[in-house]
Amino acid sequence: MERKMMAANLHGVADLRYEEVPVPQCKEDEVLLAVRYCGICGSDAARVLTKGTYHFPTIPGHEFSGVVEYDPKGELTGQRVTVFPLLPCGKCEMCKKQLFQLCEDYDYYGSRRDGGYGQYMNVKRWNLIKLPDNVSLEEGALCEPVSVAHHAVVRLGVNHGESVLISGAGPIGLLAAQWARDFGAARVYLFDIDKRKTSLAEKMGFLTYEDGTAVDAVLEGTGCSDAIVRCLNAVRPFGRVALMGNPAGDVELPQKAYWCILRKELVVKGTWNSSFSDTENDWKESLQAMGQGRLQVREIISHILPLSRCGEAFSMLTDRNIFTNRIVFSMSGDEDE
Repeated sequence: MERKMMAANLHGVADLRYEEVPVPQCKEDEVLLAVRYCGICGSDAARVLTKGTYHFPTIPGHEFSGVVEYDPKGELTGQRVTVFPLLPCGKCEMCKKQLFQLCEDYDYYGSRRDGGYGQYMNVKRWNLIKLPDNVSLEEGALCEPVSVAHHAVVRLGVNHGESVLISGAGPIGLLAAQWARDFGAARVYLFDIDKRKTSLAEKMGFLTYEDGTAVDAVLEGTGCSDAIVRCLNAVRPFGRVALMGNPAGDVELPQKAYWCILRKELVVKGTWNSSFSDTENDWKESLQAMGQGRLQVREIISHILPLSRCGEAFSMLTDRNIFTNRIVFSMSGDEDE
């Protein structure tokens, strides 16, 4: 008899259904993962509510952890894991250099194929990362944003004793701020139009940015034109700016802001996704830091909800009267509000 499971299945834009679907059958190069926790990323919210996925129906979710229930090779059964969600083609120029985050023809769990908003899913063995014993499954589900934040701060470059501004105090902004502090920044500022977010940042030991304060390096995490202008004005001559925020539309710069790049001789970089190679691996660095307590990941989780409340969870994200940071689904029905 065909096994069934519960999943949050996206049938169209804004048509997310909590329903019964078949448990997938894994291939020889895959394992069957019993998903335990899966976070809602900002990109998930956009795909569910406005953009859609690449085909319908799709089970979204790319920030997840779980336990390997079945391994056709019998090697990984029972292991606690998190998952690098990008499936590189392995053939393009970037893949041959192990720059998998820049793959020209990648697949992706949760947008191009089924992801973690279900009780079970198939995962390629190559994408699995074993969780250290001292990293919980809740924390492991957030290894993806931790790794994205790590990659961004590495791209920015933070030297001991420097001052750093993080534009955007959402989950990745708070994680990036922790990384900047871990890398030796003396002062880490955050800016956000939502004062509840900067209040949380202050509770975590960071400073709220005030216009006019000069800093050595800036990480822009919103993709908004006004925020980019603020960052260019904030950074000192010969400073560094890393652009991480994914814009919702066109980005425009006033002439004076553009002049900041020229006249201050700034270094401006882009950052995308996270590294997962033999020589550079943000995921291994992230799990090590989490296991050593250098990053406080649990502090950015505002809600743990059962998957059955998936519709309510996405409504919470659009309700400005409800403060959310990172909402995480629990497949076991555990709840922590």
